[in-house]
Amino acid sequence: MRGEQEPQVSMLAFIDLETRDPLDHPLRTIKRLADDAFEELSTAFDQMYAASGRPSIPPERLLTALLLIDLYSVRSERALCEQLDYDLLFRWFLGMNMIESSFDPSTFSKNRERLLEHNVAQQFFDQIVLAASRLGLLSD
Repeated sequence: MRGEQEPQVSMLAFIDLETRDPLDHPLRTIKRLADDAFEELSTAFDQMYAASGRPSIPPERLLTALLLIDLYSVRSERALCEQLDYDLLFRWFLGMNMIESSFDPSTFSKNRERLLEHNVAQQFFDQIVLAASRLGLLSD
């Protein structure tokens, strides 16, 4: 007898994204390296933004998203924003909760100039590469 597919129903679930990814997943190490780099860049981030006005997407989240694009060869910023709607690993890496909506891809274009102007994007990636090299995580 052919079974019938039951329609999905909305449900409330309590999920800890921290427990969804394996403890030995490479992104865990990279996340620690990124967090260390962000601590060093915190003062530079403070100087980049006005003290008042509408809050923006945190620069840490934008830089981490760009890191995901590089690590996973995501074809575009728009594709990453679409993927954030269903990829729990990416959400965890960016520090997003389960119900938070993805940010608009135009956020990258609007903030890229600021990140480049203050040279923090280069500093961030340089720190990540240097730390990964020290840990022997890079290959030729």
